[in-house]
Amino acid sequence: MEAYIPNWIIIVAGAGQIFTALIYPYIRHQVFDWYNDVKQLKPLNQEIAKTYGRYIQGLNFSFGLIAILLTTHLKEQSVLAIALTGLIAAYWIGKVATQVAYYPMYDIPQKTIFKIGSYFMNCLFVLFAIVNTLLLIHNCIGYFNS
Repeated sequence: MEAYIPNWIIIVAGAGQIFTALIYPYIRHQVFDWYNDVKQLKPLNQEIAKTYGRYIQGLNFSFGLIAILLTTHLKEQSVLAIALTGLIAAYWIGKVATQVAYYPMYDIPQKTIFKIGSYFMNCLFVLFAIVNTLLLIHNCIGYFNS
């Protein structure tokens, strides 16, 4: 069973991941008032929260660059391609699971733009999880059948 994954869908997912990295500060500030909440933490915990925020941004941006610049390498069915697509798939599956399990308990501001944005971002997260899971499956099938 050989799955065909067009390069353009990988590139679209990559561009979306870069978009999530670039929009992340806006969402934290405008939607969640994150910076005011973080100010209530002890100084060390403030820095830890900011550091993890940067990690998330950096990973999203890096995964996007990898998808755009190394599209064909992500499909080459090597051990490295399996490891990388597995990592990225696990990251986005974890993000989607977290969204479903925990985020509905919290209120997002009820402005229309934020509601639409929430659905859009969730659709992007699902797209990233699906594309990278398909890449992982493609790589595993090719590697273990060779």
